[in-house]
Amino acid sequence: MPDTFPRTTDIPAQSPLFWVTHKDRYLRQLLIRDIEEVTGRELLVYFTDCDRSTATIDPADDTYLAELLNNRQKEPVDLLLETNGGYTDATEKICALLRKTAPDLRVIVPRRAKSNGTVIALCGKSVVMSSTSELGPIDPLVGGVPVDFILKAPPQTINPIQLQVALTALAQTKKLAKQLLSTGMMSAKLGDIDATIAKLASRDHFHSHGSVMDCSEALQLGLNVEEIDAKSELWRQIWLLRTMYSYDCGRNGHAKLFESNRLSTAVTVTPPTPAPAP
Repeated sequence: MPDTFPRTTDIPAQSPLFWVTHKDRYLRQLLIRDIEEVTGRELLVYFTDCDRSTATIDPADDTYLAELLNNRQKEPVDLLLETNGGYTDATEKICALLRKTAPDLRVIVPRRAKSNGTVIALCGKSVVMSSTSELGPIDPLVGGVPVDFILKAPPQTINPIQLQVALTALAQTKKLAKQLLSTGMMSAKLGDIDATIAKLASRDHFHSHGSVMDCSEALQLGLNVEEIDAKSELWRQIWLLRTMYSYDCGRNGHAKLFESNRLSTAVTVTPPTPAPAP
């Protein structure tokens, strides 16, 4: 393969010091534009450093996504997503934002979109996956305990308030998933949605919250999956971009990056201050 990335001898328009400071971003955005040329779709990125950060989907994320969505230059839209999940309330807001502002949406999952990340993936008309991709169950946790465990525990062992919290958490997740699927990728299979959600939102089918749902299983559950060969040129570009985000986040201490071909916002999660020694 010829040495063609990047492909220009032009001097950057920015000052040298500014360009060098932000060169990682500029190189990523160059690759974003390459991918857009292949797909004909605008590519937005919501990347979380899942390996080195405890960052989750949180109530601030919609503002960063809104900036990307409101400044995009064309339709349709691809969202490259990597996250371990997070707050359901925040996920609801993100889903509402995506549905309102990006009606022709695909969600690309190069590596993982787990828990409420899978719920966000359900916003799309389809999910783009390959052999490296995984989704996961969407069963919520209450105090770190799966709601399925709480609901199936002997009555005398569960605090009544905890039981009510578990019931409402599960109802919220199932309601959101059903709304997304019935108006999106499963709108032509309405009779199958309840069965799909029952498998996604309990421990009857997936026995761990971290269980892996690959392309084949996602298809078996009725989700609309576009499977791309991992050796294809497009997926190699997508995987290279994802690898750049992972490396750059780790080197620069970023927990999340929100990016398009024009805009970029890095989020750093400040670690808690250790308690003073006695």
